[in-house]
Amino acid sequence: MSEPATDRPRTGAPAPPVSRRFALGEMRHLGLLGALALLVIVGLVTRPENFATTSNLVSILSLAATIGVITVGATFVIIGGGIDLSVGAVMALASVWATTLATQSYGPWIMALCAILVGTGAGLVNGWLIAYGRLVPFIATLAMLVAARGLAQRMSDRKTQLIQTDNSGIVELSTTRVLGVPLLVYIFALVVVLGWILLNRTTFGRRTYAVGGNPEAARLAGIDVRRHTMLLYALSGLCCGIAAILIMARTTTGSSTHGDLYELDAIAAVIIGGTLLTGGRGTIMGSILGLLIFTLITNLFILNGLNTSDQLIAKGLIIVVAVLLQRRNLKERTP
Repeated sequence: MSEPATDRPRTGAPAPPVSRRFALGEMRHLGLLGALALLVIVGLVTRPENFATTSNLVSILSLAATIGVITVGATFVIIGGGIDLSVGAVMALASVWATTLATQSYGPWIMALCAILVGTGAGLVNGWLIAYGRLVPFIATLAMLVAARGLAQRMSDRKTQLIQTDNSGIVELSTTRVLGVPLLVYIFALVVVLGWILLNRTTFGRRTYAVGGNPEAARLAGIDVRRHTMLLYALSGLCCGIAAILIMARTTTGSSTHGDLYELDAIAAVIIGGTLLTGGRGTIMGSILGLLIFTLITNLFILNGLNTSDQLIAKGLIIVVAVLLQRRNLKERTP
């Protein structure tokens, strides 16, 4: 039986020519670039004195950096056929754990390491429950969302934990600028580049597409599907740990309220970027373009003094349209 055409390499089959893969990616991204251009025009027309400024651009990039790192991890999970609803709560838990007095006494490097370990550990728990405990990803990560948020509230006693002056190295990620851009934006860019390489230039990336596209075929091809699934969620947790460092740098705090609704923004950005909710197809660059669209929408609503509820309605409509377009494209490709 012949397989449907796809823009990703198939397990056990030679990869499509690089030129063809790039052409397909460019076609999918053209619409996203057009949407970005339209939003820029709206900003220039409605608030030219505020939108087209260096400070506003830096603000947009800084806002996108934290959610963007989480979006990279979410892209891997969704391409692999899963979903992670716990990313915002895991980031909050990592930020709280890293800013306790006990952790801060060891200095900024240990704080950063703590955030990464907590995030990765939570991701591993998610992955184990899904891969070996055979829980549905929605249920497992929903349980982690509730548990991580509750643990963060218990550890912090629902109070905001300030970063001590001795640990200003964390805060400097936000205050120190290179060529006018905060260091945290460069960290975000590095995560994007490493994520792109991992997805497009390694065996891990090819296996991710295979597992998301057809888990049974991937298993028959010799891929340890359960192990790979667990690693995907660990990668998502790692990104949450890095995002916790960035949000600590931006806010100078650790808080159980950090990351509220970040899971929705990250998943929405991935969907807008063209990644299939059923898995097997997607790109890092598409997800980042989707993220920038959402960040620009937020920025435009703030600059124009529009209601936050209207912003949420607009985002919801965009998600619905993106999913409907995905379904239409799938029907057109199905013979």
